[in-house]
Amino acid sequence: MGPPQDSRSAGRGRLEPVSTQGNKLLVVDGHSMAFRAFYALPTESFQTSSGQYTNAVHGFTNMLLKLIREEQPTHIALAFDLDTPTFRHESYDEYKGGRDKTPEEFRGQIDLIKEVAAALNIPAVTVEGYEADDIVATYVTRAEAAGWQTLIVSGDRDALQLVTENTHLDYPTSGVSKTLRLDPEGVEAKYLVPPQKYPDLAALVGESADNLPGVPKVGPKTAAKWIAEYGSTRGILENADAIKGKAGENLRAAVEDVERNLKLNRLVTDLDLPVDLEECVLTPPDREAVEPLFDALQFNQIRDRLFETFAARFPEADLEAEPTETLPEITIADSAERLRSFLQEHAEAPVALALCLDRSGESLSTKAKRDEAARSAEVLAVVLVPAAEESTENTPQPTTALAVSLTEAGTELETALAEWLADTGAPKLVHDFKDAGKRLAWRGLRLHGAVEDTVLSGYLVQPDRRNFAFADLVTQHLGGSTEPSDYIGGEDFKKNNDDGGQLSLFDEDVIPGVTQEDLARAGLHGMLLHPLSAKLHAELTERKAENLLYELELPLAEILLQMELTGIAVSRERLESLDAEFEKTIAESAQAAYAVVGHEVNLGSPKQLQKVLFEELELPTQGVKKNKTGYSTDVETLQDLLAKTQNEFLVHLMNHRDASKLRQTVTGLIEAEGDDGRIHTTYAQTVAATGRLSSLHPNLQNIPVRTESGRKIRDAFVVGEGYETLLTADYSQIEMRIMAHLSGDAALIEAFKAGEDLHNFVGARVFGVGTDEVTPEQRSKVKAMSYGLVYGLSSFGLSKQLGIGVDEARELMNEYFERFGAVRDYLRDVVAQAKKDGFTSTIYGRRRYLPDLTSDNRQLRQMAERAALNAPIQGSAADIIKRAMIDVDAAISQAQLNSRVLLQVHDELVVEVAAGEQEEVEKLLIEKMGAAAELDVPLDVHVGLGNSWHSAAH
Repeated sequence: MGPPQDSRSAGRGRLEPVSTQGNKLLVVDGHSMAFRAFYALPTESFQTSSGQYTNAVHGFTNMLLKLIREEQPTHIALAFDLDTPTFRHESYDEYKGGRDKTPEEFRGQIDLIKEVAAALNIPAVTVEGYEADDIVATYVTRAEAAGWQTLIVSGDRDALQLVTENTHLDYPTSGVSKTLRLDPEGVEAKYLVPPQKYPDLAALVGESADNLPGVPKVGPKTAAKWIAEYGSTRGILENADAIKGKAGENLRAAVEDVERNLKLNRLVTDLDLPVDLEECVLTPPDREAVEPLFDALQFNQIRDRLFETFAARFPEADLEAEPTETLPEITIADSAERLRSFLQEHAEAPVALALCLDRSGESLSTKAKRDEAARSAEVLAVVLVPAAEESTENTPQPTTALAVSLTEAGTELETALAEWLADTGAPKLVHDFKDAGKRLAWRGLRLHGAVEDTVLSGYLVQPDRRNFAFADLVTQHLGGSTEPSDYIGGEDFKKNNDDGGQLSLFDEDVIPGVTQEDLARAGLHGMLLHPLSAKLHAELTERKAENLLYELELPLAEILLQMELTGIAVSRERLESLDAEFEKTIAESAQAAYAVVGHEVNLGSPKQLQKVLFEELELPTQGVKKNKTGYSTDVETLQDLLAKTQNEFLVHLMNHRDASKLRQTVTGLIEAEGDDGRIHTTYAQTVAATGRLSSLHPNLQNIPVRTESGRKIRDAFVVGEGYETLLTADYSQIEMRIMAHLSGDAALIEAFKAGEDLHNFVGARVFGVGTDEVTPEQRSKVKAMSYGLVYGLSSFGLSKQLGIGVDEARELMNEYFERFGAVRDYLRDVVAQAKKDGFTSTIYGRRRYLPDLTSDNRQLRQMAERAALNAPIQGSAADIIKRAMIDVDAAISQAQLNSRVLLQVHDELVVEVAAGEQEEVEKLLIEKMGAAAELDVPLDVHVGLGNSWHSAAH
């Protein structure tokens, strides 16, 4: 057994990115911290009645809960040593020799810690032949590759080599309760070398804990001086003869020790781990496992602390509902008169609407098929649930509900239901109005009059949340369950038949395709909508967000619903032609690439590409990232290599990749075409925390607009039959206009009012030239910087984006801020104000709460600061286009025009114009979009016309 010779060693775990943002890994050197916990707490105070010592378990568990509570990780892993030898022991017999014998009181406590970890659903990982440090290093390396934040907790100094800007180390200074947080600057300040050089320092100085002797009489200062002068241990040894005095003499005598130390100190970063990084996601604990284990350990107070910690981290973790006495009593309407009587009886207050869907698709073989079936499942019945007279904000009370079967209802009954659903004066509570409206529309029913959509209300309360499923909202805001079995029965169902017989729960179908359980769930759903709505409304009021719900999001949902139902026409012929064109390009690019190297190669195989690029073609590897199998072949790496070398193989490879990606887009569009020859995207109002809309199934917002191939795809979106033309209208530089308005910068405001080309105007002032003398390169730089400021772009980020040095990027930003001081002041003040208020706000009052602005964790704080910079500008742009859509829709309706809005793509609207309405629609769009907000600068609207989306561009 031995250490890997390089990172391309076979048989170890992959290092491809798992995620790109939003994740934080907590990885703990379990053995190291367990020992420290053991020595921090007196053994005699932590002993069960059976004689088992638990001081290490108690201290370790407390430490873990504190970290989960304070650091809020998304993923967590514990790494442990095994009792068997490692490759280091086999390389050096004296490795870790001379250590004290493990205290008897400690024996068994590691296994107990692993039991606790299992009960908490936290992986405790070991790998034969390797140490906990190597496991930690491998997880950290994978998290770094994925762009995650990582916090290491370890008392082993070898972990210092893993510290980066994204990875910090908590090093214990007293037991496990007090730690020193080390970032790269902290490591260098304390140990005199940057983190990546720590193995070099340790190789020279030695590690007494591992029984690795260093160079006699050489301490950290001398070692750091040598490293600074010669770069590395290898450089030092190559220049050993040049080092004078006793230190140089000792170095030359200890060359073998130094080389051995470096080999053993360097952590392995590419182990084949038994638990993948993705599987380390933090989840609520297994209560059934925790209770007996903590009983055995006689942990009482810490048990309460555990559940409090996870309840705060996962509000949905405590699913013990406070049940109502009964579920709603559901009667099935058998006539139009029965329905009208019910609605008349409850006309004074909103009625909750719940749907029973066809669930037959749940048995399909693949998740993709099940998801598609769920999206297209038809409505079999609707359940109407009025508020109970004694309902309170937090405690739902049972009531009498009415169900209408859409599979059995006669013409009169369905007409009565259709009248109520479409009545804008009949107030309704709905969860996911747009989804419900779409499904009802497929049955020929129109839904209007919603005064509450708990999806939208939940989003406005918590815009950073990613899941607004009904069950999750109920759990969080009401502390209850949405499962009928969690509630006490009673007169749950009453079927209208001759004998008025009552059916038992989970019996046969009550309505074709609808079981009693389905009906019970829908009734409970409607019952819970009332208190959930009340709770969310109270929070909206507290956040001053009621106007956003009632004046912006709910009206917009109705418009989006109609846009989704309408869709946009596509030319099947053009799409299929593009598909064939991209397929041909893929094949030709592959053949051209093969010709360069003289043989076929799998262009999708990183391993084969590594061999071709870096062995056969001998492309430069300096600065190229490495992963488990060798040098990276990701898009960013290939683009950098292409820019440096202009290698012909790379040209064909990138053409192959681009064409493959475009073909996937086209294939997806062909598959998405409906029977009506139109594509019906779905708009999500709750994905982006800033308020931006997202397009799904398919995503029409990511079709390229600046490339020739992307324009060809847009050319396949055409005007539909019976309409005259497509019209596109968008805002010019809306985010920069909002920046000018919010900052009050006189120069920017002047430029916009004068109709100047903004980027030429800014470039002229930054570079000190005339407006007509700004070069395309200078314009590109200031454009990237201007938009980058909106996103909190750093000088490093700007340098990477523009391919310039960090110093040049910093100087560019300084020049910008000197000329536009009000922008600098705004960007500084908006963060300061957000820290004071706890939230940011758009010009429409949309708030984004950012508690991490005051976090002690620098990464979390900096992320929140970037969000604070971004949210008011992007959020205001999102609000403006939403307001414009509502005003445009109202104006089209008021003018009784037949034209209709089809798409919203970022700041652009696509309208299908009816014959003879072009001039009026164009004028209407410019007027309403231009008046969507009162800014200190004009909102400039550009309009284009054409028979396709591309030809209508402007």
